[in-house]
Amino acid sequence: MSEDLPVLRTPRLTLCILGPQAAHRYVEYGRENEAFHAPWNPPLTDAHRDPAAVAAMRRQAVEHARAGTAFSFALLAGDGAGDAPILGTVTFGGVVRGVFQCATLGYTLDRRAQGFGYMTEALQTGVDFAFNTLHLHRIEAAYMPHNRRSAAVLRRLGFTVEGHAKAYLFVAGQWRDHVLTSLTNPLAAAPPGYEASSSARS
Repeated sequence: MSEDLPVLRTPRLTLCILGPQAAHRYVEYGRENEAFHAPWNPPLTDAHRDPAAVAAMRRQAVEHARAGTAFSFALLAGDGAGDAPILGTVTFGGVVRGVFQCATLGYTLDRRAQGFGYMTEALQTGVDFAFNTLHLHRIEAAYMPHNRRSAAVLRRLGFTVEGHAKAYLFVAGQWRDHVLTSLTNPLAAAPPGYEASSSARS
C-alpha cells in the first residue's frame, strides 16, 4: 500500500488501492469468482486472466487515484497486511467535478464472503470517503432488477431508485436492463468556484 493513496478501515476490513504487485491476487480473485459473478457483471476478458495485463491495469488504477478521477479499492480482511486474498472490490469511477461532483459506484464480493455483511460495511465507509473526503455531491449505482442482494445493500445505505435503463450493460451474453439509483450528500457545499444562489440560501 502506497502512503499517498487512500486507505479506508472498517471493524473487519481494509479498503486499499493495490498496485501492479497485486496483479496475481486480482487474477486469482477473477478466476475464483468468474462463474459466480457472471450473471451480474460484464464478462471477464482475456486481459483479466493475464498477470501482465492486470499489472498494467493496476498501474492505471493508481494513476487514476492520484489524479482523483477514479478510486478502485480492494477489500482485504483485517488490517490488510501481507499477501492476503482479495475479498471484494469497491470502485468510485468516472469522478466528475465542476457543477456535477459525482461518481459511479461499482462493487463485487467473493462468493465465499457472501452473507456476512461485508459489502454493507465496506460501502458505508466508502460513501463516507466519497462525501467527506472527496466532497462529492452525488453517487450513482445501477443493478439488474433481479439482483436482490445488490438492491438490498443499496437500500440499506439510503440509495433511492430514480429510473429504469433499457439495455444498459452487456452482461451474460445480452444487453441487460438495470435499475438506476443514487445517493446525494445533504451536507455538500457549493462546488469550488461557484457560490450558492440567494434562492438556495433562503
